[in-house]
Amino acid sequence: MEKHPMTLQGAEALRAELTELKTVKRPAVIAAISEARAHGDLKENAEYHAAREQQGFIEGRIKDIEAKLSHAQVIDVTTLNAGGKVVFGATVVLLDINTNEEKTYQIVGLDEADLKHGKISVTSPVARALIGKIEGDEVALEAPGGTHEFEVLEVRYT
Repeated sequence: MEKHPMTLQGAEALRAELTELKTVKRPAVIAAISEARAHGDLKENAEYHAAREQQGFIEGRIKDIEAKLSHAQVIDVTTLNAGGKVVFGATVVLLDINTNEEKTYQIVGLDEADLKHGKISVTSPVARALIGKIEGDEVALEAPGGTHEFEVLEVRYT
């Protein structure tokens, strides 16, 4: 089975969610199912059916997280010594040469990507263009709206 890169922070977030699901949400939904069963006729018991649906979601999410963690190659970005190069896990500050706007991205695993929080997947076109670059390098990206040019201002491993 192929390993997928994941930052230490991403793995810790998944472990925390897994613990929450197993120790809080799973027992709560089991209690809700027991209580709904006590109310009698299950065919017309909306609480019972809602609790069973929630239980299915929780169990599915637990399996999903366990699978992601078992296939993860966890990388502690703070221990990287990449010599200033953009690598997996690096945080990169870019200057959009067209708009003079600064953008900051961290290159993370596929399951961790969250553009709202500046986390882009290592498989994204932006990340692929940045890998191997150093501060001062310029990068041109082809996008549907035309070519965007960026200058790498800073590379951090935090």
